[in-house]
Parts: sequence; structure tokens; C-alpha cells
Amino acid sequence: MKKQKLTPSQENIWDNVEEQVQSTIDKTQQEEINKAFDKEYAKLKPTPPKAIDSAGYDLEGLQNDFPTAKDLERFVYDETGIVLNLKGRANKLKYQIAMDALNGVEISESYKGSDNPYIERSEMIPTDPMKEVPARDKSLPPRSEQQNAFYCPIIPHPDDEARAQDKKVQMMFRKYKNGMISYEILGPLETKPHGEKIDKFGRTRPEVIKWVDPRTGEQVIMREDGTLTPQGKRLRATMQTFKVNRSNQWEVWIDREFVSLDDSVANNPWKLT
Repeated sequence: MKKQKLTPSQENIWDNVEEQVQSTIDKTQQEEINKAFDKEYAKLKPTPPKAIDSAGYDLEGLQNDFPTAKDLERFVYDETGIVLNLKGRANKLKYQIAMDALNGVEISESYKGSDNPYIERSEMIPTDPMKEVPARDKSLPPRSEQQNAFYCPIIPHPDDEARAQDKKVQMMFRKYKNGMISYEILGPLETKPHGEKIDKFGRTRPEVIKWVDPRTGEQVIMREDGTLTPQGKRLRATMQTFKVNRSNQWEVWIDREFVSLDDSVANNPWKLT
């Protein structure tokens, strides 16, 4: 007869089954606890030390490499694109500001500049301020009473040098219902160098840049009674040289007459109101 293999509980009927089950449960729980501990402990493992500034810049290094505020501003501008205004700041403060900018720390607007630090202001050619456009002639009627307008871009330039180069201005003529005619030069605006000086590199450069600004504002050339101003006489003569068929631009496009015609005018030319 073949001998039957017995389980441990069958070999010893006196073994405590509950103790065996509890032992298995305790072992499983301990393994889970160990795994959880290992997982949490991994988070607490020491990490290599990091520099206080992530980019590796420090005050001593900046002070040694960049002795002046201008050098420091240029280095920060090259590295970050930020324009700093460090001139006149306390020595320790300006290097701290530069280090913060290099390390990505937000910089107060009061420490920021607007001009490229590579630009030398002393070497820049100054530009004269642009003049204000002259005021509109107060004797002119309001624009709402305008009868017609004519734009002409071929009037000779009033500036002697520009006129010698055959440059033109853009002019607007306006006629009003009361018979007044005005002119206004609209542009163009240009700049030109004036004078000469020698810079620190021995180069000859202009002393100043001036605006060539022909703008006049709207001015009267023909009064309400039909008389012309002195400037109006010259402009009328100029426009009469520009021919249109058998006439000229002054008579065809500027000093135009508009008459309202209807059947009543044909029946009675003496009563037009």
C-alpha cells in the first residue's frame, strides 16, 4: 500500500492553526511596512549641495571681473538682455543687483535703464527738436464750410538746399463757400546733418542733426473779398504754370466756381434764393 503524504496539520493534530494563519498575516504586513519605509527613506537621501545662485555667479567673481558699472551693465546685458542703471549706486548694491539679474531674480524697475549700455551718449550726434506745426489761420471759416480741395505733390520745396536737389512738397489747397482759399504744406519731414566736429577716434562727424520741416499749417492765400496775400500771389503764379488742356490747375482745380442749376433757374435767372 502507498503511504499517503500528510500536511503539517495532519502530521500533528495538536498544532494551533490560528497561530499559523496569524504568523502568515504578520509576515505579509511586515513586508508591506518595509517597502513603504524604503520608499519614504529614498526621499530623505542626502542630495549634493547646490550653489546659492543657480548660474554660479557670486559677488566676489563679479567684482574681480567687472571693476566699473559700465562693464557690469554690459555683461548683464549680454547675458540676459536686461538693461541696468548702476551708475552712482553703492558698490555693494550694484553688484548685488547685477548678481540677482544674472541669477533670474526679479529686479526692481528703479534699477533698470532704457538705453543700450554699449551706446556712448557723449559720442551720439544730437538731434534738434521738431518744431510745432503753425496754428490754423483764425480768419478761415470752419472746415465744414469747405467747397472743394485739391492735393498737389509737385510744389518746389521751400528749403533752398532741398529745392536745389529738385525736391518737392505735398500741398493741399482748400476753397470755402465764402470764396476764401487756403494752402497747407503737409510734408515730407526729413533730417540733415549740420556743422562738423572731430570725435575721439579722429572721425569727422556732424555737430547736430536738424529737421527739414516744411509744414505750414493751414494759411490764407485768397481773402473773402477776392484779394490775394503776398504768398497767395506767388502760389497762384506757380499753379498757373501747370497746364490743364487750354487752362491751368489754378483755374480748373483750385479757384473753382460751383453753380447750382435747376428748372427754376432756367425759368427765372433773376431770382436765385
